[in-house]
This record gives sequence, C-alpha cells and structure tokens, in this order.
Amino acid sequence: MAGLGFIFIVLPISVILFLLWIFTQKKFFGIALIGMWCGMILLWILSAVLQPFYTKKVLDKSDFYGEYVIDRNYFSGKQADWQYNNFRFEIKENDSIYFYVTDGKVINETYKGKISTLAPYQSARLVIEMEKPTHHILTTNPTIYREVWDFFMVFNSPKFHNMYFRKGEWKEIEY
Repeated sequence: MAGLGFIFIVLPISVILFLLWIFTQKKFFGIALIGMWCGMILLWILSAVLQPFYTKKVLDKSDFYGEYVIDRNYFSGKQADWQYNNFRFEIKENDSIYFYVTDGKVINETYKGKISTLAPYQSARLVIEMEKPTHHILTTNPTIYREVWDFFMVFNSPKFHNMYFRKGEWKEIEY
C-alpha cells in the first residue's frame, strides 16, 4: 500500500513541483519540493528510531522459559486471587512444563508435560503436550498475546473459561 502511495501521490507531486520550478523559475516550487522530500526522510528516520516503542515483541522458544502466575491485573477480584493462589506453572529449559495445583505456597499436585513451538508466522507459538491424565486448564494450547515489551498467555479452561497467565514469580498476596 505504501508503495502505491509513493508511485501515485509522491512521485507525481514531485514531478509537478520540479517542472513548475524549472519552467517558472520561482524559488517557492523548489523549496516546496526540497521541503517535501526532507519531511518524508525525517518521518522515515523518526519511524525507524521509534519502532522499538510500538512494535510487538517477536517471540522465540527461549522467551517461554520461566515461571508463570495468574495475571491479577487483567481481571482483579476474589476469583483472580483464588486462581492466583491455586494455579501456576513453570517451563524449564529442557522443554518440560510443570503445572502446579497449589494452596498458596503448598504444591498439592504437579502435572508434567513437554513443550515445543511452531513458527507459522514471525513469532513462535507454544504447543503443550501433557502426560495423561492432565488438568482441565491444559486441554488446549494457550493463545499468546504479544505486547511491545512482554506477552501473556490465555488458557481456555472448560470450567473457568479464560485464564490469564503472565511470567512472574509467585508471591503471597497482601490484602
């Protein structure tokens, strides 16, 4: 789309300004032509410099390694606090996933599995294969939502619907 705008808008305007400048000998058209091109070059440089501040994070497999807890900021309240205190998981560098059913600090059950990634697009997608029987939260692969500096995962639980996990260390909730 940008290429068509350049061909059908910028180039014709540039040619018209250049021809008007040559045939009329008025500085205004030359200044307008140079100003237009300087403005476009400055916008291009500015967009290149600011790109890290608005481009979503591109994920690879190593980005998934770490500990995950319920994101209580996404939806706050008693339900989010309960989920936070009862579910968390960890993905280790040997591509193992350990899903913990907890009661605060105490781990009551551990479900094990393996992870892999697919990269049908630029950013990797997480694929989880759990040992059977597994927990209902892990019956489907998570949906990954990328942000500028970070990402979060949403698991679709048949019992709890969408559950939002974000990388982080579990800490006791202070009320």
